[in-house]
Amino acid sequence: MSDPRLETLKRSTRDPLVLRARLEAWLAQRLPPDAGATVAEVRSPSATGMSSETLLFDASWTEEGGRRDEAFVARIAPDPNDVPVFPRYDLAAQFRLLEIVAAHSAVPVPRVRWLEEDPSHLGAPFFVMDRVDGRVPPDVMPYTFGSWVSEASDAERRRLQDAAVGVLAELHGIDVGTVDLSFLALDVPGATPLRRQLEHQRRYYDWARGNRRHPIIERAFLWLEAHWPRDEGPTVINWGDARIGNMLFDGFEPVAVLDWEMAALGPREVDLGWFLFLHVFFEDLAHQFNLPGLPDFLRSGDVARTYELRSGHRVRDLPFYEAYAALRHAIVMARVHARRVHFGETEWPADPDEVIPHRGILAGMLDGTWAS
Repeated sequence: MSDPRLETLKRSTRDPLVLRARLEAWLAQRLPPDAGATVAEVRSPSATGMSSETLLFDASWTEEGGRRDEAFVARIAPDPNDVPVFPRYDLAAQFRLLEIVAAHSAVPVPRVRWLEEDPSHLGAPFFVMDRVDGRVPPDVMPYTFGSWVSEASDAERRRLQDAAVGVLAELHGIDVGTVDLSFLALDVPGATPLRRQLEHQRRYYDWARGNRRHPIIERAFLWLEAHWPRDEGPTVINWGDARIGNMLFDGFEPVAVLDWEMAALGPREVDLGWFLFLHVFFEDLAHQFNLPGLPDFLRSGDVARTYELRSGHRVRDLPFYEAYAALRHAIVMARVHARRVHFGETEWPADPDEVIPHRGILAGMLDGTWAS
């Protein structure tokens, strides 16, 4: 079963051996001179991730007369020469947001340790956090078939689903009026956070597309303008990449919420729409291989009802937010294809829309023939 969307794609040209030596030298500067810091093999997870680089490493040093061993994760901005997915990676903002989420909610996030904004150490800014043990619903191959999620019982998947929705409700419960979140505000025109988000996506599309145009994406922008919600509701912290594939689980309970590089301020439904659509995306891949997938998992109505119970907020305009998620993901997929072309893994087709795997779903959303 071979499909370029499911293969382990090349993510970086950085040399792990060089990174290990540089991380060790950097850590030695962060610790007392007599700590004798050492860093073991640096590796990257392969089941998820196509944006910021994730480095897993073990470190050891002397502290209070004994040897201390720790397991860490470093998040590093990608090399600009590797055709990054996004034009900007604000590692300081991610670090600060993780601190805020940990301090003001019960959302399980890793403890952040160090922020390094000087790019001379690893070639780009990065931050280090504690590594949390757990299992992740994989992107490659998708969790909708042949994974611990698809092989679980219906009751176990429901536990996972409800717990994951509870994470969203808990995150959105942070009172944005009592915390300085100005660093999440998008510096683009727009009268509301959602308007600014859409303008941000327009600019992202213009940057990502290069000299190509994607008609389905441009249709989606027009559709969203024509179907704008009457009431955007309260502004909350949007995780941005809200999906089960960005959670670590102990059994079927989330123990770590990861990947905050797409965070912003906006309506609650932005996260809900993305959460639902990303499952639709992976479910569609299962159907393309004539596999049953998970038709009773992460259903829109079920998720909305659970969210309302957990949050006390009435969910509104989900079709709009699911279409918005499909638009955002279409731009990401177009950029990911550009990375694959850069690494010599594929070429551009005559029809640029062919690089968007879910173009049929997005078209159905726009013409009213698709229902979640």
